[in-house]
Amino acid sequence: MAIGSKPAAKGLLPVMCFAVMIVAVLQTLVVPIVGTIGTQLGVGPTAVGWLLTANLLAAATATPVLGRLADLHGKRPVLLGVLTVALLGSVIGALSTSMGVLIFARVLQGVSFALFPIGIAVLRDELPPAKLTGAMGILSGTLGFGGCFGIVLTGVLVSDGADFHRVFWLSSAITAVGLVLVWFAIPRRPRSGAGSIDWIGAVGLAVGLVLVLLPLAEGGTWGWASPVTIGSGLAGILVLVGWFLYERETADPLVAPRLLTSPPVLVTHLAALVVGMSLFVMFLGSSYFVQTPREIAGYGFGATVLEAAAVYLLPGAISGVIASILSGRLIHRFGSRVVLIAASVIGVAGFTLFILAHDRTWEVITAVLLVNTYISLAYASLPSLLVAEVRQEETGVANSINSIARSVGSSFASALLATLLAGITLTGTDIPTESAYVIAFIVGAVASALAGLLPLFGITRLIRTPSHEEEDEVHATVLAAEWGTVSGLGGANTTPIRENDSAL
Repeated sequence: MAIGSKPAAKGLLPVMCFAVMIVAVLQTLVVPIVGTIGTQLGVGPTAVGWLLTANLLAAATATPVLGRLADLHGKRPVLLGVLTVALLGSVIGALSTSMGVLIFARVLQGVSFALFPIGIAVLRDELPPAKLTGAMGILSGTLGFGGCFGIVLTGVLVSDGADFHRVFWLSSAITAVGLVLVWFAIPRRPRSGAGSIDWIGAVGLAVGLVLVLLPLAEGGTWGWASPVTIGSGLAGILVLVGWFLYERETADPLVAPRLLTSPPVLVTHLAALVVGMSLFVMFLGSSYFVQTPREIAGYGFGATVLEAAAVYLLPGAISGVIASILSGRLIHRFGSRVVLIAASVIGVAGFTLFILAHDRTWEVITAVLLVNTYISLAYASLPSLLVAEVRQEETGVANSINSIARSVGSSFASALLATLLAGITLTGTDIPTESAYVIAFIVGAVASALAGLLPLFGITRLIRTPSHEEEDEVHATVLAAEWGTVSGLGGANTTPIRENDSAL
């Protein structure tokens, strides 16, 4: 327990889970109603698509900078600042009367993506090692549940063409509650990091990510083989290469090169990318699939948005929360790498079931349940793997890069799914064929398999967290060396230990 944090620590995890739930709610709240928003504002699908694109770009460019700020200047002020900006975005969206203003609101809401990596850093600062892994697992599971919760709320609030502004008033209320909770629950800590923000590196990373992500988001509109799409993607890659070379030479980089090139860290980022792909293939693919009218397409269930969320997605979200709660014990016993590999097997099984059997409601629900279990266990393993490899003052930025990797994977899966469903359709209609979904779920199965195979190449030792007895010994050692009293751990590096390490 950190010094003086006992009262705050009791409510720390629930509050951080609520804050992370806001991320998922803000991300998914508008997904089911982009068509409704376009109709009510009188704009076409291209303009409406920017509600998702702008949100993603803001998240990708702001998250690493905010993670670095949190590492340098303290988590609490940055969390409060992020929630304030997200609240402002929600209020602007609720009052908006034009698409331009609404897109600006979504940009502000995109800043909320930083809540997750900073939340992981907060837990690492405040919790003892024996409790850290379980807490990170629960926090990670909240992302999946929050996304489903957001869709359910949207289905309730904007049914039968109701005013879309309702969802932004709802997000305003949720964000305001989160802001108040964080204000009271997160303890104040003195600045612990050293250094400054590498603004040149921040701009370079932002430009490179925008140029890479734009083709993924807009390639369907621009044309995947168009000069704009190809040129933007290549320019983004070149900018990111130049950014990396610059970061290697600068004295105080935004992202230390080892946070990208160290094999265990690199593998963890790549695993996050393919898990992000799996999430969106399941999330979007199953949602669209069950809403397809069977009498026209020969498959699907003709579900409404609310039915798709409450009947088909909610059981999987609940299973994901249960898996997240159990993940701590599993990682304690077997190690993060083993849990990630086992989770990928469950994910492959879920997607395989979806590929082979999707004519009955229970089959789809079971497949979604399996995939959600895999995603929750994988999300719980990834922060644990990162925390074991990076210094405490790098936790925020390292997890920010991992979040970006998930976002890139999700963007790629979303673009791929959109291309498949728009390009493989029933003759004379714009309804996707059944084979289009089968191909998408095959991609999900491959991504799930990669999530389990990647750790075999870059993570050579199992990662586990210490037992209570080992934790007590660590505490005693740190206290004797740094404080000379029995007053608490006080921000020492609470890093999970590696099996076979002999430091204790």
